Amino acid sequence: MTSGIRKIVFSILLLGVVYVGYQYMIKPANRSLFEKKARIQTKLAKLAKLDNSGCSDVTPEYLDQQLEKLQEAIKSLEDRLPPTSEIDKLLRDVTVIVQKQGLNPKTIRTLKQTNNSGYIEQPLKMELTGSFNSFYSFLLELERLPRIMKIRTLEMKKCKDKEGMVGASFVVSIFFQNTIS
Repeated sequence: MTSGIRKIVFSILLLGVVYVGYQYMIKPANRSLFEKKARIQTKLAKLAKLDNSGCSDVTPEYLDQQLEKLQEAIKSLEDRLPPTSEIDKLLRDVTVIVQKQGLNPKTIRTLKQTNNSGYIEQPLKMELTGSFNSFYSFLLELERLPRIMKIRTLEMKKCKDKEGMVGASFVVSIFFQNTIS
């Protein structure tokens, strides 16, 4: 190869590296920088709008309305948290649902209570057997109870000896008001 051809090949190769670097490094970085600047400008505009408004919307009446809404929301939540004295009633309701759906309870036992600042969590370990449809209906009725509950774990196994039958082992947590604050 002659010296002139080497220089041309080297120049073309160098231009190719510059082009690839621009397309895959500089162009995406510029695009990202432009998007970030646009987001910052949007946020600055919102901040300026809030600053210029002087929070004129916030009046004592507005704050009173917001406070009333928050108190209603808290009351609604507390209504769904029964007092601790109603644990027996709720357990009875769950047992009635189990029997109504034709499920066979193997075990229903309480686990250690968790005492939080605003509520008490009472987990129940339950093992039930029955048809899948009955278990599904049980879960739907459990969901319709006007109390806050959460299923922590759920394991289902098909019964080997009976077709369509399942065994379910799960922990359902029931929440109650903490009367000692």
